[in-house]
Amino acid sequence: MQKRILGNSKLEVSAIGLGCMGMSFSYGPPKDKKEMTSLLRAAVERGVTFFDTAEVYGPFTNEELVGEALAPFRGRVVIATKFGFDLSGSDKRPGAAGLNSRPEQIKQAVEGSLKRLKVDAIDLFYQHRVDPSVPIEDVAGAVKELIRAGKVKHFGLSEAGVKTIRRAHKVQPLTALQSEYSLWTRTPEKEVIPTLEELGIGFVTYSPLGKGFLTGKIDENAKFDSSDFRSTLPRFTPEALKANQALIDLLGTIGKPKQATVAQIALAWLLARKPWIVPIPGTMKLHRLDENLGAVAVELTPDDLRDIESAAAKITVHGARYPEKLEQMTGR
Repeated sequence: MQKRILGNSKLEVSAIGLGCMGMSFSYGPPKDKKEMTSLLRAAVERGVTFFDTAEVYGPFTNEELVGEALAPFRGRVVIATKFGFDLSGSDKRPGAAGLNSRPEQIKQAVEGSLKRLKVDAIDLFYQHRVDPSVPIEDVAGAVKELIRAGKVKHFGLSEAGVKTIRRAHKVQPLTALQSEYSLWTRTPEKEVIPTLEELGIGFVTYSPLGKGFLTGKIDENAKFDSSDFRSTLPRFTPEALKANQALIDLLGTIGKPKQATVAQIALAWLLARKPWIVPIPGTMKLHRLDENLGAVAVELTPDDLRDIESAAAKITVHGARYPEKLEQMTGR
């Protein structure tokens, strides 16, 4: 497995990481713990060293799963987790739970994550969403203290806007920003990616396969259980899925002569964007893990990239990526 370094931080991770959320949360009922433990360990055997979780996934159960499964590999893997949702209420879903990034809450959150992940220090600690009621300088200052105390190694933000990124970075240098980025979510290209490049911050891209759409396995006839959060997303209505099929056709055209799948081309495109971009596709299946990791070996030529860019420019993606309440939590 190839390695990449996140920005100027010297934090080295596998070129493709593993998003672990769906194993416990959001994509239907929680998956079998034994099966997911086997999958996590299989990822390590295949060279994956970068794993992503959060306290709100479950809540808490995803961190427990990751911590237990990866316990035999301490020192060989990098585990990223997140703080920032208020989990004191009865409804702990990210869309329902309020935000809480007060310094005292961050210090409380880190203790819980350390315990569940069975580690002495959090490798990469993200603010999950920007909390408008807490100055980002206070958030960065709290994480700076945790780094000094040896409880956190690296600081990150998720779905933050460029002004927030700059303000936080002045207080405590950011190792990574995590935001959604793929061929059907290209918003970061306008301001965020140039800012990250300027400041030397890595970019960890979640949902690099469009929450499953860019695998080519989802069409307008797809049915989503009420426990699958895609059932609430405007981009996953039958009308939007049908309209967005043009993207799948494009990726299939590029992949066919390379004997590469739609998903592999989507991931290879991301890897070709910048050497400090690291996608973290999630999966609950071993054959999908192998398919995703195979993207590292897919080489897109300058001509391929131009062809993708030219064709993608003519495709309008239909549907918002989140309902309005969740969309408001991004880009702050």
